[in-house]
Amino acid sequence: MLEKREFYINGQWVAPAKQNDFAVIDPSTEEQCAVISLGGQSDTDAAVAAARAAFDGWSQTSKSERQALLKRLLEVYNDRAEEMAQAMSMEMGAPMALSRAQQVGAGSWHLEGFLKAFENFSFERDFTSSEKTLLEPIGVCALITPWNWPMNQIVLKAVPAMATGCTMILKPSEIAPLSGLLFSEFVHEAGFPAGVFNMVNGDGAGVGSQLSAHPEVDMVSFTGSTRAGIAISKAAADSLKRVSLELGGKGANIIFEDARPDAAKSGAVRCFRNSGQSCNAPTRMLVHKSRYDEAVEMAADVAKNTHVGPASEEGKHIGPVVSEAQFDKIQKLIELGIGEARLVAGGLGRPDGLNRGYFVKPTVFADVTNEMTVAREEIFGPVLSIIPFESEEEAIAIANDTPYGLTNYIQTEDTDKRRRVARRLRSGMVETNGQGFAQGSPFGGYKQSGNGREGGIYGLEEFLEVKAVSGWAAE
Repeated sequence: MLEKREFYINGQWVAPAKQNDFAVIDPSTEEQCAVISLGGQSDTDAAVAAARAAFDGWSQTSKSERQALLKRLLEVYNDRAEEMAQAMSMEMGAPMALSRAQQVGAGSWHLEGFLKAFENFSFERDFTSSEKTLLEPIGVCALITPWNWPMNQIVLKAVPAMATGCTMILKPSEIAPLSGLLFSEFVHEAGFPAGVFNMVNGDGAGVGSQLSAHPEVDMVSFTGSTRAGIAISKAAADSLKRVSLELGGKGANIIFEDARPDAAKSGAVRCFRNSGQSCNAPTRMLVHKSRYDEAVEMAADVAKNTHVGPASEEGKHIGPVVSEAQFDKIQKLIELGIGEARLVAGGLGRPDGLNRGYFVKPTVFADVTNEMTVAREEIFGPVLSIIPFESEEEAIAIANDTPYGLTNYIQTEDTDKRRRVARRLRSGMVETNGQGFAQGSPFGGYKQSGNGREGGIYGLEEFLEVKAVSGWAAE
C-alpha cells in the first residue's frame, strides 16, 4: 500500500480540515492499495484562496521564466517516469507495457508539444498599426480530471494553464488519485512558486461541485462524462465562469469497400485498447455490405485472441476496467446487447481463469442497428458493435446519428472519398486510414462530446482572455 499523502496547497502538503478517508482499490485484485482523504468546503476554499493570492504575481512573470519551469517539469517527469507508470497501473489497471509507453508517454508527449507551441506563441498581436490585441491569462482555473488517461488529461490542462500565467486547483479522480499526487510532487520538485498549482482530492459531488460553483474560480476545465459536464455547466452558470468540456464519445469507424484488408482487425484492436476505456474509441464499426461477413469474422477473432490479465503482468494484453461500478455497468449493457443483436465473441462474466478483479471479456456484437442500446450508449469497456451499410450516404447518416461528436474514423483508399466524408462527419476529429494526429493537434468534440479544444496552440488559447487596446502606437 502506498504511503498516504494529503493535499498540496500553497506550495506545501497539508492535512485536510476534517478526516474523510477513501479507499483506493486496485482493479486487478479488488484489494485496497492506498487511502486518500476527500476534501470539504474549507479545503476547497483554502486552495482557491492560495491560487487567487498567487495569480497577480504569476500572471506577470515573463514567458521565459515560465518556459524554464516547464522545461524543468518535463525533466522531472521523465526522470520519475517509472514511478508514474507504476502508480497508474495500480490505480486504474493499465498493464505495465501500456502504462509505460502510452499512459506515461501521453503526458511527456503533450508537455513537449506545449513547449514547442509556446516557443513562438505571442501574447501581443498587432490588429492595426495603432491597435493591439492582448491575450491575457483568464485567472484561477479549476481542473477536474478523469481516471482513464490520468496523465494525458492532467498535462493537457495544467501545463497550458501554467504556460499562460493562470493559477489552478487540480481535482483528480478519486478513483485513480495516485498519479495526481505524484504529479503534484513533480510540480513541487520543478520549483513552481507557491500557490500556482494546488491539488485537492475529492469526489464530484463534493470538491468538484464546490469548485464549479466557487465565485473566485474564473474557469473550469473538465474531462469526464456528459452527465457530469452538464451538471458542472449548470453549477458554473451563476458566476458566468468559462467552462471547457471534453466529454463522451461513440465513434464510428467507417470501413468502405476499398479499405485495406486488415481494416477491421486494426479497428477492433483500437476499440479494445485500454480495456475500451477511451472516449475516442471506435466502438461502432460501420462496414460496407461487401466486406461485412469478413469484418465480423476478423473482429471476433481479435476479441477471442486478446489476452486479458492483471495490470502487473508484463506483455501485450488488456487489463481490468477501473472499478466494480464500471464492471457492473458494462455487464448490464452486454446483457442488453445479447437481447438486441448477435453475439459473436465475448459476453457476460469474467474471462476464463480470472475469478477476481474487474476483468471484462472483449465482446463483439454483429447485426447491430443504430437504434440499439449498444450502438447509442457509451459503454466504456471492450465492447464493439458492427453495423452494415450499403452506400456512402447511409454510412454518413449512421455515423452522425448520435448525440456525441468526438472522433470518427474513415478507412478507404479513395482520397476524394476520404476527404469528402471527413468534411461531412459531425465530430471534432476524424482519423483516416490509421494515420494518428500530430503533436499539438486540437483535441475536442462537437455536440454532447464537449465544447473545448486541448493540445498545442489551441490548448494555450483555451486559458486566455482577449483584450483589444486602441491607440497603442499613438503619441
